[in-house]
Amino acid sequence: MRHRRAGVHLSRTSAHRKALFSNLVAALFTNERIRTTDAKAKETRRLAERTITWARRLGDVLTKKPDHRSPEESARVVHAVRMARRVVRDRGAVVKLFDELAPRYLGRRGGYTRVVKVGQRPGDAAPMSLLELMPDEQELPKQDTADKGKEKAKDKGARQEGGGGGKQPAAEAKASAAGGKTAAGKPAEKSAGKSAKVEKPSGRKPAAKKK
Repeated sequence: MRHRRAGVHLSRTSAHRKALFSNLVAALFTNERIRTTDAKAKETRRLAERTITWARRLGDVLTKKPDHRSPEESARVVHAVRMARRVVRDRGAVVKLFDELAPRYLGRRGGYTRVVKVGQRPGDAAPMSLLELMPDEQELPKQDTADKGKEKAKDKGARQEGGGGGKQPAAEAKASAAGGKTAAGKPAEKSAGKSAKVEKPSGRKPAAKKK
């Protein structure tokens, strides 16, 4: 039984595996989206969310400037940074984690990432996935309402330009059907086939004139 043996081996040594996941987590924090195999994405997600939790637990301390923090708060930040550096070796990714990502997820307890399956890799048919960070919840409604407002304005402009006279053809059709008149009030002309009389040729021969 594999009790207390969490994680995957991926046919790699322990040193190679740690370096691989450290680079994947750093790339996720830097780019906020990576494309990798399904097994690597799930394991990277576990490590990334644990690292984000170390930074998110600081709470309001993240919003304060370093000069305005008390000695206890500064010690908490140093401890959290050291715990994050155990997984992420990239200094730039750690700085972005504590400056941008952790304040984004202060109101969220877990579920900082999502895995989206994107099919199979050509060649070996390995299942591929997109691992990405969840966007900020406060920005999504504003963007949706702005997009909806733009779409409504475009629809109104299109109706005013091309659909302003949309009722006139229907009215003209009703008037012509009821009274046989056009929109200008003139009687509709009858077809030439009904009004013109066509003389049919008779079968008799014309009488010959007497001399």
